[in-house]
Amino acid sequence: MPYPAADPTVGAMATTTRIRPRAVLRASGGPRYAVALAVDALGTGLLRPFLLLYGMTVLRLSAPVTGTAMTAGVVAGLACMPALGSWLDRGARSTAVAASMLVRVLGVALLLATPTGNVWLFAAAALFLGIGNQAWPAAHAALVATVAHGRERDAALAGGRALRNAGLGAGALLATACLAGGTTALQALAAVTGLAYLTAAALAWSVRVHAHPAVAAATDARDGADGPAPRMRALLAANVIYVFCLNVPEIALPLVLVTQLHASSVWSGAVYVANTVLVVTLQVPVTVLLSRFPRRSVLAVAGVVLTASYLGFLAATSLGHGWGAPAVAAVSVVCTLGEVVYAGSATALVTALVPAHVLGRALARFQLSTGFGLAASPAVITALAPHGPAVLWGGLAAATLLSASAVAR
Repeated sequence: MPYPAADPTVGAMATTTRIRPRAVLRASGGPRYAVALAVDALGTGLLRPFLLLYGMTVLRLSAPVTGTAMTAGVVAGLACMPALGSWLDRGARSTAVAASMLVRVLGVALLLATPTGNVWLFAAAALFLGIGNQAWPAAHAALVATVAHGRERDAALAGGRALRNAGLGAGALLATACLAGGTTALQALAAVTGLAYLTAAALAWSVRVHAHPAVAAATDARDGADGPAPRMRALLAANVIYVFCLNVPEIALPLVLVTQLHASSVWSGAVYVANTVLVVTLQVPVTVLLSRFPRRSVLAVAGVVLTASYLGFLAATSLGHGWGAPAVAAVSVVCTLGEVVYAGSATALVTALVPAHVLGRALARFQLSTGFGLAASPAVITALAPHGPAVLWGGLAAATLLSASAVAR
C-alpha cells in the first residue's frame, strides 16, 4: 500500500489530469459506501435539527434541560476521540465507520423508549447520538485515505462532504414538511432515522476496508516519515478558529439579520439554502481545481477569503435597514466560498501531513479541534454580537487572519 513520502503539503501532482466522477466514486470506497453515506446523512438531516423539539414537544422537557443534555452528548463524543484514534491506528476502517452509525441506532432506540419527563434516558440517547456524530468524520476520512491517495483522495473527501450536505439538506426539508403532524410525526421521524442509520451501518460494514498497521509503519520508516508535531499543533489551533465559518450561516447571520438589521426571517432561510446548494455543487470541482497547489497555501488562502467575507459583513451591516440584508446575503456567497476552500484542504492536509501509522490519532485530534470550535462558536458569536458589528466581525476577521498567517508559516 503506497503512502505519501514527499513534501506532504503539496498537491498530489501539478498536472491538468482530469479526475473523472467514476474515479472519485471508487476512491470514496465504492458505490455501496456512497449509498451508506447518503442514507446516513439523510437520517441525520431528519433528526439533528429537531432533536431539541423532540425533547421539548414529545418528552415535555424544558428548553434548558433539553439543551444541556444535548451539549453533554457533544462533549462526551469529543471525549471518545482519543480511543477512536487508537482504534483506527490498529487498522479499523469500515468497521469504525459502521460503529459510528450503529451507536446512533442505539441512541435513537433510547430516544423512542424514553417516557415523558425522563431526562436521564433522553441524556443517554443524546450521549450515543453525540458519540456517533463526532466519531464519523475521523473514521470516514481514515477509510478514504486508505483506499485513495493524492488528488483522488482530496476529491473523494470533498465528494463525501458534498454528498453529506445534500443528504442533510434533503433530510431537513423532509422533516420540516412532517412537522405539522406534531408528536406522532416527530416519533415517526426518529424511527425512520434509526432505520436509516442501521441500513447505512450494514452497507458501510460490507465494504470491508481494513488497514495494516505493520505495513504502514514499515513504509513510513523506509521513507523517513516522522511525526511533524509542531506543524500539527499549529494546524489544530488554527482549525478551532477556521471552523467558526461553519456556524456563520446558521447562527451569526440570522442573529445579525433579525436583531440588528430587523430584516425578515426569509433572508436567513435564503442564506442557509444558498450555502447548502453552493457547498453541494462547488465542493468537488473547487477542491480538484485547487489540488494543483500546496495544500498549506490553499488553507491559508481560505483564511484570507473568510477574513475578507467578515470584513464584508461589517461593511454590509453599516448600510442599515433596506440595503443591509441584500448586502449581507451577497457577502455570504464569499463566506461560503471560503468555507468550501477550507473544507477541501484542511482534512486533506492532515491526511498528507502525518505518517500513515498515526493517521487515526491525527484525524481524531483534528476532529477534537473541529468539535471544540463548533461547540465554542455559538457562545462566542452570541457574546460578541451585542457589542456591535465592529466587535463581532472585526474580532472574527482578526482571529481568522492570525490563524491563516500561522498556517502559511
